[in-house]
Amino acid sequence: MDAPTSDGWRSPPRRPPGPRGVPLLGNLLALGKDPLRFFPEMADRYGDFVSLNLAGWKALFVSDLPATEKVLVQEHRNYIKHTFFWRHVTAVFGKGLLTSEGALWQRQRRLAAPAFAGEQLRAYDDAMVTLTRRMLDGWKDGEIINIHPEMMGLTLRIAAKTLFDSEVEQDIRDMDGAVNDLIVEIASRYKRPILIPDAFPLPGHLRYQQAIRTAERVVSSMIAERRKGGLDHRNDFLSRLMTARDEAGKPMSDSLLRDEAITLLLAGHETTALALSWTWFLLGQYPGVEARMAAEIAEVLGDRPVTADDLPRLKFTESVVMEAMRLYPPAWAIGRESVQPFELGGYSFEAGTTIFIIPWVLHRNPHYFQDPETFRPERWMGDLERKLPRFAYMPFGGGPRVCIGQRFAMMEAVLVLTTMAQRFSMEWLPDRKVTPFPSITLRPQGGVWLKIKEHPTLNGRSGGIEPSLGNSRGQVA
Repeated sequence: MDAPTSDGWRSPPRRPPGPRGVPLLGNLLALGKDPLRFFPEMADRYGDFVSLNLAGWKALFVSDLPATEKVLVQEHRNYIKHTFFWRHVTAVFGKGLLTSEGALWQRQRRLAAPAFAGEQLRAYDDAMVTLTRRMLDGWKDGEIINIHPEMMGLTLRIAAKTLFDSEVEQDIRDMDGAVNDLIVEIASRYKRPILIPDAFPLPGHLRYQQAIRTAERVVSSMIAERRKGGLDHRNDFLSRLMTARDEAGKPMSDSLLRDEAITLLLAGHETTALALSWTWFLLGQYPGVEARMAAEIAEVLGDRPVTADDLPRLKFTESVVMEAMRLYPPAWAIGRESVQPFELGGYSFEAGTTIFIIPWVLHRNPHYFQDPETFRPERWMGDLERKLPRFAYMPFGGGPRVCIGQRFAMMEAVLVLTTMAQRFSMEWLPDRKVTPFPSITLRPQGGVWLKIKEHPTLNGRSGGIEPSLGNSRGQVA
């Protein structure tokens, strides 16, 4: 307890409680070993504010919702995204929207926002559905597939087509492999106590650099193709960036154009692919939920393709996606770093403190979600979303830095899921272990292996579905 000062007032404690850790490395080893276990255990043991020491780097883990709002909204200018962990990935994203700060971020955000709003957003639905149906044409009844790479490839094609008006298949395959190499290396870097320069010839560094070169080559080819073909009458995201001019009438530099294009291409597909992969992982275990979703889709659509106009009537299907992102949020952790001293929860902290906000923990809080470990999409069918405190559910982050593509991602996820469910159901294979792998996103290590079953079809294509809602695991009450 703090000693009183001469006037009898007690100063607030400097830091909240937390684990001692080990010499030199502090809590870094425990965090790196299993962060999805570490953070919930810290919240259970120490409460809403937990002090951490990451090899001498001061950190704070916050689960308190008012404090979360203070960091992400009320005092957001005091907390930047350049944290203990983000320093490892600057070579990938450069100064794109994901990592830029201040006036540069505000300028880029204004330029990018029209691509994800209003009628422009609705114009993407046909490409999303068409590319999904094209993928399904290659599937066969009864085969066993790993759904995760399928979703990664599909959402990458959708991002390339809708945001960059490109369908270069070889480039898409190359980018898919590059993304995997980047994610694996980033996960390894997060566990390091020190920053090892990219130029140091570790095997992982070499793969990382090669993956960056691949991403840069793919993006450069898209830019070159666009310049060669002309920008007239083109309204996609890349064309908008290339024709943008600042207050002085100057175009965006090639390096910044590269950073934004790579950021949107990578971030614009992986999180949605993960949301869909985890959704099918859960649906495969809860056939009652899948049957209810299929019944809604059949009632709304019959045998016709889904469009953006149908989304308001696909409420349970949307709830399935929302519940999957509650249990397995692709953006499972949010980090900030203070630029000035600050106070939270009655504690005071110094500038340079890293702050962790963990949706993986918040989304499983029994104070806000009844039976929080169970997949129950019906919980979203009433007014739960309206009643929840702000930031109790935050799959896309929050505040001014909320994901710019959240509406794009939700529309894509529901359209893709609906199109798939019209034609196939999925059976989870319990002998294929799936382990959540927390890197910059939450990936299914080992893949999500499912046995697919094709519904009866009309004219050789997906037709109306009238599934049974009989008793099964995951029966919806």
